[in-house]
Amino acid sequence: MSAMAFPVRALLACLVVAVLAAGQAVAESWPGREWARQPVVPSAALAAFEAYAFPPRDEVERRGVRSDAVVAIRDGVLVYERYAAPTTEATPHLLWSISKSLLACLLGSAYGEGRFRLDDPAARYYPPLAAHPELRLRHLLNWTSGLAWEEDYEYAPLTSSVLAMLYTRGREDMAGFAAQHAAGVAPGTRFSYSSGDSILLAATLKGMLVAGQYADYPWRALFEPLGISSAVWERDAAGTFVGASYAYMNARDLARVGLLMLRDGRWGERRLLPADWVAFNRAPVPGYRPRPEGLVPGGHWWLNLPLEGAPQPWPDVPADAFAALGHWGQALYVLPAERLVIVRFADDRDPSYRHNDFLRLARAAFVPGEAP
Repeated sequence: MSAMAFPVRALLACLVVAVLAAGQAVAESWPGREWARQPVVPSAALAAFEAYAFPPRDEVERRGVRSDAVVAIRDGVLVYERYAAPTTEATPHLLWSISKSLLACLLGSAYGEGRFRLDDPAARYYPPLAAHPELRLRHLLNWTSGLAWEEDYEYAPLTSSVLAMLYTRGREDMAGFAAQHAAGVAPGTRFSYSSGDSILLAATLKGMLVAGQYADYPWRALFEPLGISSAVWERDAAGTFVGASYAYMNARDLARVGLLMLRDGRWGERRLLPADWVAFNRAPVPGYRPRPEGLVPGGHWWLNLPLEGAPQPWPDVPADAFAALGHWGQALYVLPAERLVIVRFADDRDPSYRHNDFLRLARAAFVPGEAP
């Protein structure tokens, strides 16, 4: 063997290490004040995706798919961004029930600080729940409080608990209104999606904090570390964050929350959420019986898992995908297997939009090698 072979081998080894390091750097790309950008190459798949996501907009009847914004992040890099007027990249958009998953992240920060445990009684942190001594924080996060709550909107306005909470007799003190509901079943025995459970969680957070910490806690614990500058979160007259509905954020900033969850609570060198907290968010509600029309509930997030032989909710999407979803088409999708985060803001007023179709076309457009 010649003496020249050793330097050549060493050079090749260095090149391999450099390539692997570069690949790791791409996989671990983190946004600073702005996202790194690498737009996807125009293709037939991208055209098909845009034809679905941004069809001609009906502003008279407000029918059909009506996307206000779509932002896609892959490997921590912004690969796609489009808006429909009047929404722009700077617009803090109403998140509706994505606020619930955002609240779960905020509680994850408090959990990581040792402020509570999942099996703590909720009344320990919010005394108006003293009439429900068996109600645990875990139950509220799983929407299994057992409270006799009516989560209806347009179709049953006269009996809707959530409309009364947001707009009429409960709006001054929303958590107090929710706490007054009687127990329908024992806590932890039945899943029932409830904005009341989320409002009660927002109130328990106040009880976990020292006086004066609550008003800026979302910013100090979550938004500022993530570099989020557009966040607005309304509070009711009692000072409680409307954790069920009324957070606002622009699409780029919401994508930061998705990247945090994609990477199991890590943000650069910092751990903002404990790994076991994210695992709880992504675990199915115990005893949940699958319903053909919807996703599987987790810890204030929604899961694409097949359960007990039931079909996978979104069959064209990896089973490890999960999402935060809101009224009128708001969505934050996290697809860990493909290192992909997608934000969609919308104004859908009919059932035309289909999550599975949107994500099937998005994967074909944004993930190399995916077929539509």
